[in-house]
Amino acid sequence: MKALPILMYHHVSPEPGLVTISPNNFAAQMAWLAANDYHTIGSDDLERFLEGNSLPERAVMLTFDDGYLDNYVHAYPTLQKHGLHAVIFVVTNWVGNGPPRATCGEPRQPILLNHRDCQERIRNGCSDDAIMRWSEVEATRDAGVFEFHSHTASHTRWDKVCVTDEEKIRALSHDLELSATTLAAKLGAASKHLCWPQGYFDDDYLAVASRLGFTHLYTTQPGSATRNSTPTSLPRVVVKDKGATWLANRIRLYRSPTLARWYGALKSR
Repeated sequence: MKALPILMYHHVSPEPGLVTISPNNFAAQMAWLAANDYHTIGSDDLERFLEGNSLPERAVMLTFDDGYLDNYVHAYPTLQKHGLHAVIFVVTNWVGNGPPRATCGEPRQPILLNHRDCQERIRNGCSDDAIMRWSEVEATRDAGVFEFHSHTASHTRWDKVCVTDEEKIRALSHDLELSATTLAAKLGAASKHLCWPQGYFDDDYLAVASRLGFTHLYTTQPGSATRNSTPTSLPRVVVKDKGATWLANRIRLYRSPTLARWYGALKSR
């Protein structure tokens, strides 16, 4: 494999809205991956690929940002059904406690919110209505379906909040340290993989992440990962609320380094 598509999801929900794919379209996409013998790789596989090791010819990486409850209710059982694996970047301050809730098809399934309502509940201190719980994180990890990495502790754009660069660096350092410490305490190991909120980063962000031991940084820049990719600036493919044919066409495009570069440059304009 010469180019690895890293797909970016957020919501898998019947509540339509921003950055949301319907459960039916998600199920169709995952069924297509499974039927066409795609290997859904994890972070360790990605590290080895960037170091020059090979991947299966049909490989793809699935990533989810934020850790929304609908990832547990809808994405988890669909991925498990097809034997697929994915990465979730969680905002650790948003993850709460409590027993696991019901997934799709089980009685007493939780109410799911659209993206706007999720953001409002989070702002009002009610993130449990919108985000997975630690018990659900552990259950999906133990099942081998999801692995979890950092999306910071607070999902704050410190470059917008802070007045000076010094203040920004201190705040971001605390944010990333808290995220890493929490993940280590809850899951037994500190993550080296970090996804930037809203895809934003600057030189100060990169320096802080490096100092704190984050080695692989995910962006919202379009493109595919190749052996020549910089681990601290990994591109991803935004997934649309469309079915298997759309995904098949996008993956074929992003599996070609030349086409991926051309299309990524076109999308960046």
